[in-house]
Amino acid sequence: MRQINTTTQLLPHQQAAVDKVRGIKVSGLFMDMGTGKTRTVIELAKLRAPRIDHVLWICPVSLKETVRREIMKHTDCTPEDIYVFGDKTDSALPKDKLWYIVGIESFSSSSRVTMAANAIITDKTFVVMDESSYIKGHNAIRTRRVTLLAEKAKYRTILTGTPLTQGIVDLFSQMYFLSPKILGYKSFYSFEANHLEYHPKRPGLVVRAHNVPYLAEKIKPYVYQCTKDECMEIPDKLYKTRWVRLTDEQEEAYEAAKEKFEHDMDELESRYTISYMSDDYPDSFWRRSSMLIFRLFTSLQTIVCGFERVRTGRDSFELRRYDSRRTEALLDVVRSLPEDKVIVWAKYLNSIEDISEALCEEYGKEKVCLYHGGLNAKQRDAELDRFEAKDGARFLVATQSCGGHGLNLQFCRWQIFFANGFKYSERLQAEDRCHRHGQRRHVTYIDLCASDTIDEKIDEALTKKGSLLDAFRREVKRIKDDKDTGKADKVKKLKEMVRKL
Repeated sequence: MRQINTTTQLLPHQQAAVDKVRGIKVSGLFMDMGTGKTRTVIELAKLRAPRIDHVLWICPVSLKETVRREIMKHTDCTPEDIYVFGDKTDSALPKDKLWYIVGIESFSSSSRVTMAANAIITDKTFVVMDESSYIKGHNAIRTRRVTLLAEKAKYRTILTGTPLTQGIVDLFSQMYFLSPKILGYKSFYSFEANHLEYHPKRPGLVVRAHNVPYLAEKIKPYVYQCTKDECMEIPDKLYKTRWVRLTDEQEEAYEAAKEKFEHDMDELESRYTISYMSDDYPDSFWRRSSMLIFRLFTSLQTIVCGFERVRTGRDSFELRRYDSRRTEALLDVVRSLPEDKVIVWAKYLNSIEDISEALCEEYGKEKVCLYHGGLNAKQRDAELDRFEAKDGARFLVATQSCGGHGLNLQFCRWQIFFANGFKYSERLQAEDRCHRHGQRRHVTYIDLCASDTIDEKIDEALTKKGSLLDAFRREVKRIKDDKDTGKADKVKKLKEMVRKL
């Protein structure tokens, strides 16, 4: 592997992690979300570059785009250096890349992907198992396939912030992936015979773990562990972004929405050209143009969220649903968090329904509360009471427009933004439901964003503490007031601006 250069500095705890594991071939980084596991592994890859041919990064499917972006953010690598496995990847994939990123779920469902990964594995491959809790089930197909695959590689690292979600039983497969020599057991059955006690009447239910200190001592030389509160001198607010890609169905709808905008602009331009023979269009033209842009913004954002309301008549609409990776990305984020309460902010009621359904299916209906304008005040208060109860619901799924004001939720430290509003003030209000007097822990905000979409424009505007709508209004005004440009060219500039969304 050619030498790569990093473009960002390690934090002290990341350097400590590198110092501990750089001299061993297999290791585990048990680091909280937000402490920079990805950056730490990139440093290990940089140091091992002379001894490895490439990195095979296995992660949840919804994390693939985030990993790709993180590699480019922290190194001098270009998109040409990275290969991301897709639905049609097979053994004919290019063999000259520095980084290969593949979704762990693919190993359960696709023998083709497994064979493709096998085609690039050598003894000089550095295998990274990101979110290793995904292989905690010792008998799962993906666990067996990934473990067998990784045996060829000398260098292996697992990453997780939650290594033991169900207790010590989760440890075996993750350590076995690194090396059977770490725990000293060649099979799960010998491991369970020495460390697990099951319920006499409920097969598979672990009621007690034995010899835990022995296991802790066995893994200690190979594992670096840290929590956010232990290792980081950080601001109260922490920000993370989980990137996803649109599905083919969403991309098609996304481009169709932009084409419809151009069609509507053509009709508007034609109508005003006939009615107004002056050198410029009247203010009413620009007001209507702004309305079309706002309508487009809403359409594009709903599409990236997985649905779209399409006009079928003068007063009638059809709700179209699209295959989307966004909800699965949300679940992956939640699975990586500790068992704390979580607020999920959504912009649309259709998204509230999708999120609620997914969380209820995974965690149970009693764990999910809703807070939105479709409920009356009494219903919202009852839902809020359930969420605030110490042993009550874990998730509050709310719209920023309804829950972003007046609520005191400083007992919660995790917020996930399924979709943002267009205004920074709305975002700040939502953030400050937790970040307020009485909050004793760092608050983490996690944004779900689709690459190469309006999400990036919204994120850019919010980062600058501005409004996407205001930014576009200013741009429209600049085009309108340009005295050196004819009215036909002004419309072209407007269309070009929208094409970049």
